[in-house]
This record gives sequence, C-alpha cells and structure tokens, in this order.
Amino acid sequence: RRHRGRRGGACWLAAGGAGRSAHHVQRQHGGGGRQEGQGPARSGTAAPASGGEARAEGGAAPVIGANPPSLGRRRRREAAEEDVEETPQEKKLRLAKLYLEELRHHGESCLAPGGGRAQDTHAWGRGQGSPAHFLLSMQVQPPDLDSIRVLRGHQLPVTCLVISPDDRFIFSASKDGSLIKCKWEVESGKRLCVVPGGKKGTEEQHMGHASHILCMAISSDGKYLATGDRNKLIMIWDAATCKRLHIFTGHRDAVSGLSFRKGTHQLYSASHDRSVKVWNVAENAYVETLFGHQDVITGLDSLSRECCVTSGGRDGSVRLWKIPEESQLVFSGHQGSIDCIQLINEEHMVSGADDGSIALWGLTKKKPLALARQAHGMQGTQDLQQPYWISAVAALRSSDLLATGSHSASVKLWKCSEGFQKLEPLWDIPLVGFVNSLKFSSAGDFLVAGVGQEHRLGRWWRIKEAKNSICIIPLKQRAAPPSPKAPGIS
Repeated sequence: RRHRGRRGGACWLAAGGAGRSAHHVQRQHGGGGRQEGQGPARSGTAAPASGGEARAEGGAAPVIGANPPSLGRRRRREAAEEDVEETPQEKKLRLAKLYLEELRHHGESCLAPGGGRAQDTHAWGRGQGSPAHFLLSMQVQPPDLDSIRVLRGHQLPVTCLVISPDDRFIFSASKDGSLIKCKWEVESGKRLCVVPGGKKGTEEQHMGHASHILCMAISSDGKYLATGDRNKLIMIWDAATCKRLHIFTGHRDAVSGLSFRKGTHQLYSASHDRSVKVWNVAENAYVETLFGHQDVITGLDSLSRECCVTSGGRDGSVRLWKIPEESQLVFSGHQGSIDCIQLINEEHMVSGADDGSIALWGLTKKKPLALARQAHGMQGTQDLQQPYWISAVAALRSSDLLATGSHSASVKLWKCSEGFQKLEPLWDIPLVGFVNSLKFSSAGDFLVAGVGQEHRLGRWWRIKEAKNSICIIPLKQRAAPPSPKAPGIS
C-alpha cells in the first residue's frame, strides 16, 4: 500500500480510496481509536476502524478505549509531521501552483489604480522584476521620424551590433578593416572607442580583427564582449575599456553566431563549419562541440536556460540545442535559407528567411505557430519577382513586440497576438539600405538598427543611396489609461 501526504493536510490517498492512510486505520484497530473531532481535519471523512470505533451524531462522543490525553497529543503531532512529507512530484506541483498564484497577483497589481503596465514594463526592463509576458505592442506609438538619430563612422556596411545591459552604450562592427569595432554612447551619440584592424595573419600583433566581423555578444553583467569573424576567430574584450583579453580558436570556418548564456559567462558560438561550440570565458576555456546542421549556421541565440537555438541556412531547419543532454530538437517551416533567429522568451522564438517569411515558433511544436509570407513585400519586375529577404529579426524580451529588417526601405514592427498564435503587422519605419542587425533596448524605449549598402553575408546587391550607419529609433509609449474604480469604492 502507498499513501501520500500534501503540505497543509489537504488529503491522504490510500489503497482503498480517499480518507486517512492505512497506517492510521491500523493504529485505530484494536482499541486505538480516536474521537472524530480530534486530530488534524482533512477533506474526506476518516475510514472507519474495525475495532470498536464509536461515532456520535455530531462527532463529539468519546470512543471506547480512548488513549490518555498525552498519548493522543503525541500521535496527533506524529500525524501532522507525516502530513508535511512530500514526494518530489508533489513538491514540483505545489511550487508550480505557488508560482502561478504569484503571477496572477502580479497581473492584478499591474492593473491596479496608479500602477499602469507601461510603468511596470519599464521597471522590469531595468531589472526590477521579471514578469512572464507583457503586451507592450498595445502601448508603443509610431516613432517620430525626425527623432531618429543616425551615427556615422563605419566606412563599410555595418554587420552586427549589441546594446549594453544598462542601455547606455552600443557596440557595432562592420566589414571595414580600419574601423573594425566601435563603442558609442547612446545619450550623446559620441564615439567613445575605436579598435583598428590589421592585415590577415597579424591578429596577434594588432588589437582588432583582420577580416569581416559577422557577430557580437555581450554578457548580461556587461563585463565581457565577444566578436566573431570570417577568419574563424572569436575575440574576447573588456567591454568597459575595449581591451582585448583573449582569442578563442577552434572553428574551421567563419564564426556566424555568438551568445552569452544569461547570468553566466558561458559563451555559445556557431559557425559556417556547421558546429556549435561552448566556451567558458571567465576561465578562457573550451568546453565542448555539438554537431547536427547540414548546412552553414547563420545565427544563434540563448537566454537563461542551458540551451541555445540556431538557424541552419539552406538545410531549412531551426534547432534547439540542450547542452547538458547533448541533444537537439529540429524545427522546420521555412522554404528558403534561414538567415536570422532570436528567442522572445524561454518558450518562443522568431526567425527570418530569404524566402521573405517570418516564423513564430513554440519550443514544443515542430512547425511554426504563425508564418508571415512575403513579410516585406516583393521586388523585381512583374515577370521576375521575388520576395525581399529577411536579413534581421529582433524581439523585446518577454513581450509581444517584434521587429524585422530587410532591404525594402523599411523596418517593420510586429505584434504576437492570440497567445503567440498569430503575427500582426503594426507599422513601418522608413530606413534605406540593408538592415543587417536589429536590437531592442532592455527597457523597450528605443530600437537600434545596423544599416549597410550590402548584405552582411555577401555582395548580391548594392544600394548606393544607403548610408553605412547606426540608427537609433525612439519608441514612445502611450500613457496608461486611468483604471476604472471598482464597485463600492468611493
């Protein structure tokens, strides 16, 4: 026989059904009965003892052969201690219920008078909370075009960028060999640090890269910056001083994706050699390599869990890598080369492909939850039309707001609606050139775009009128409407 107790004394399950455990029944058998009103109350009446247990109408009559008061108290104490015991499965269930209850209370507090959602969202972005999901798209207004700031400094197309966790600085990189990495101050737009590059093979003598930088990542504490280039190298930098700390080697082709696991100094890298590698930046150590993609990997992202997601180019797959288990889940839904990917939260992600489609994924479904085809329209003549390639995607973490970029002369903002089952376009932001990188600030108050005359991975087209630059796009939020007073409150 098996019995199970739940904290708080909700109920006991025995082989005979709901009620007290068989252990309690055995105690009562043979003159060890107890008064019905005594002991901890539980849902479900006690199983009757077959040894002279008498019960009065109101449950208050004494039982024949009752134990002394001290013995009864000791047994009640033992029974209460048994009630506290839990199996691991019951503990997980209890903690999950407590977590859901906290989320429900948090949602109510967000809607309480004087506490608008926009304010709470901003506070969470600054690290003052961690709500599960915010409907931020309802609050963001179309940006004022005159307020968009353009930062110039790169001679060749910008390929990638990141924003510091405190939203104060932007790090950007490009295809040029002289200004290879820049650090910008968001508020003033000043260029604070420039790291020059050198010729191929001189990386040890020069501070910077000697080939195109394709990807960047910054640790969640803002301490380390990682950059990856076409020359198979990963460089680790001190984000505060722009001083190079270490060079990781090991990939056999261009490094195309980098991401730090949130809250750690564990770094994931992806490459055109079709592999994913794991590094410990704090100890300058290589950890392991994972294989699975059948074509070059074009993008990578991660959050807090010990896993990462990658886009596999022309193998048509998106993959979720579970690092401890050394296993992977394969997702498919695009028709073309998947060129960019980003996690929205721990359960959803978004990807873009050169077939012009944007896919919204749930990590438990192999097919997209939503698919927007020809998301940026079509290009070419009537006889030879093809969709605009999706070259960049961005998600404001733990919200329903997305952004996508192409070379269609605009950045598009999207809303994940109906519980991440649908993608709805919000509005377009005019921007000429290839949008090779997009990033939201942590607080969601601005969006940064890295723009170039060419695509970050090649030179299939060249848009001469485009400017190789960093564009900072402010995102204004609507004021939260006053909450209606509850009935009976004056």
